[in-house]
Amino acid sequence: MYVATLLTNPAAPSLDRALPESLRNAWGGGDVLWLSPDEAVEFDLRDMPANRWDVWADLQGMGVDLIVQPAAGRRKKMLLADMDSTMIQQECIDELADEAGVGERVKDITARAMNGELDFEGALIERVGLLKDLDESVIGKVLRERITLMPGGQVLLATMRANGAYAALVSGGFTAFTARVAELLGFDENRANTLLASDGKLTGDVARPILGRQAKIEALEQISTRLGLSESDVIAVGDGANDLGMLGRAGTGVALHAKPSVAAKCDVRVNHGDLTALLYLQGYSRADFAES
Repeated sequence: MYVATLLTNPAAPSLDRALPESLRNAWGGGDVLWLSPDEAVEFDLRDMPANRWDVWADLQGMGVDLIVQPAAGRRKKMLLADMDSTMIQQECIDELADEAGVGERVKDITARAMNGELDFEGALIERVGLLKDLDESVIGKVLRERITLMPGGQVLLATMRANGAYAALVSGGFTAFTARVAELLGFDENRANTLLASDGKLTGDVARPILGRQAKIEALEQISTRLGLSESDVIAVGDGANDLGMLGRAGTGVALHAKPSVAAKCDVRVNHGDLTALLYLQGYSRADFAES
């Protein structure tokens, strides 16, 4: 058995009520269940539709995300999340680079690395090198003035944790940011790289080993094993090429507003919804959402 979920941007919910009925009839699905009026809906299917991706492409043009996944085991016991452009709306290193006066150069490298065009570790070392001699205090300034949370993140964490799930933030960014974001959102733990500083200034280097694609896979393995969970019990979310390993290994891997080359390698793609989409995918209705 499978379940098909349709969802749209909760800031402007406009899901046509006739759409899921039409699709259910075309695919021979079960009864339509609205998870949130005009925003999210699901129905059961016996088989995976052969034309799923053709329908997905048509719905993208209507501002609607379509996800078809196995019905069994979709309610997860652990959340594993990327930070930059996933739990927050920015790339932290790009914001630091703006303060250092090398913003455009670093943003270009970041975009290419997240799209999989550059080796992640090499790109990180190059970008951090451009931050040499930046005052360490700028990190606090960026956190206060430039970093904003991705919509839906607080509700996602509150709801999953209220239902007994564990939450881990795993980033190729920096501990100075993940510690604060984890605290704000309620993650149980966080892992990231450490920017090195001396005499109040960044040295232009990062502590080794560098947390990249493989380290995110290892976090999935280590944390799930420690908790006595299987990898199928995990829902992972990210947007960049360095997230593909954990997205592929997790029971549900969600490409959230991902780079096109990344989304193309994932079966679960959310381009219009916010982070609450991860709750709808697990079968939660809006009435089930916990207060953040």
